[in-house]
Amino acid sequence: MRYISTRGGAPAVDFTEALLAGLAPDGGLYVPESWPQLSHEEIAGFAHQPYAEVAAVILKQFAGGALTDDEASHATEAAYASFAHNAVTPLVQIAPDQWLLELFHGPTLAFKDVAMQLLAQLYDRALAERGRKLTIACATSGDTGGAAVEAFRGSKRVDLVVLFPHGRISEVQRRFMTAAPEENVRCIAVDGTFDDCQAIVKALFADQTFAREVDLSGVNSINWARIVAQSVYYFTSAVALGAPEREISFSVPTGNFGDAFAGYVAQQMGLPIKQILVATNSNDILSRALATQVYEKGEVVHTQSPAMDIQVASNFERFFFERVGRNTSLTVKSFAEFGATGRISLPDQGFHWITDDYPGVSVAEGVTAETMKETLAKTGMLIDPHTAVAVAALRMGDHGPIIALSTAHPAKFPEAVQAATGRHPALPARVGDLFARPERITRLPADIEAVKAFVRAGR
Repeated sequence: MRYISTRGGAPAVDFTEALLAGLAPDGGLYVPESWPQLSHEEIAGFAHQPYAEVAAVILKQFAGGALTDDEASHATEAAYASFAHNAVTPLVQIAPDQWLLELFHGPTLAFKDVAMQLLAQLYDRALAERGRKLTIACATSGDTGGAAVEAFRGSKRVDLVVLFPHGRISEVQRRFMTAAPEENVRCIAVDGTFDDCQAIVKALFADQTFAREVDLSGVNSINWARIVAQSVYYFTSAVALGAPEREISFSVPTGNFGDAFAGYVAQQMGLPIKQILVATNSNDILSRALATQVYEKGEVVHTQSPAMDIQVASNFERFFFERVGRNTSLTVKSFAEFGATGRISLPDQGFHWITDDYPGVSVAEGVTAETMKETLAKTGMLIDPHTAVAVAALRMGDHGPIIALSTAHPAKFPEAVQAATGRHPALPARVGDLFARPERITRLPADIEAVKAFVRAGR
């Protein structure tokens, strides 16, 4: 299995090289040269299998010869041993033909743990084989950073630098990053938005001299291995509801498009997905693009679902590349234009009827709050505001059997949940001391040179 860049200017690499690089040297994103295929029988065979076993099968499809069967199984078993639920990502029914897929049973109470715990296992193995030490730079709108800190804290082979927008994430999200005492973890509160943080990380990679100097890698959703890890729960949840004999739809709360693209990956591998609802909050660049064929950056609006407060969805480039028939020259031209103007028109080729399979739904703040309140009244369950966006989106149409991705524990956003429902969500006992831990934070301007100096100082 080889990986190519969406921009066509980088040599093909194997799975491990794509894993450790994160971003391709030409600024593009890695995708497999061809999609591995699972048969109807292989997908049906996932029924009743432990989650880690299914994850090992999917991982092997993309790792090719880079991992043996035993190595893949060891990595997935170790990754999911720390999850609080035996099913890892359990399904809960909330209404006829409507389910929540709970993705928050990992150590930092968010769906990012599902991918990041596996990523850490893969990094440790690859770096040990090569005798290397990496600097990982990570931009986060809240949950990715905490998951990365938990996965890599204490690593002797990884220095982790996490950038988050100052004052724009919840206190619980922040503390999952800043309360780690290990010296290999450093957190930067950036005076700006998540898009500023993401732009800084991309600029670090673009400066190839700097990237080589610090041996830079990335674990944002641009890292292909994270997409692979996230595709697994599409298989396990759909099979639990009758796939592949039955088509299932998904409602995905998204900002950076990584989780939604993971569903696209599962679909390309043979999973019969009817629709993937791309559910956004008021930062609706994705839902607007899918509805109007115009991908246009707007101003970032601060909402009660801050992990989705994004106006530049990095993984959309992968989707664009696929939908235009893997046309690298068109991808380069379009995203250069987007970088310069903040706007591109999506070509009819690949996008004309896109809303049939990937409808975009923008959910207003009032609707998000009302959905949290209504879900509690009807089911007795507290849900976080990101999950509420997905639930609100699926209620706007008749989609048949549909699964909403529940991406965070409500205790990660206690103020928003309490404001909507009158109920304060308690932290699970396993992280009950979070607010007693001292924090370590450095505040910096949204300036690439300031961040470079900070990274170098910690080497």
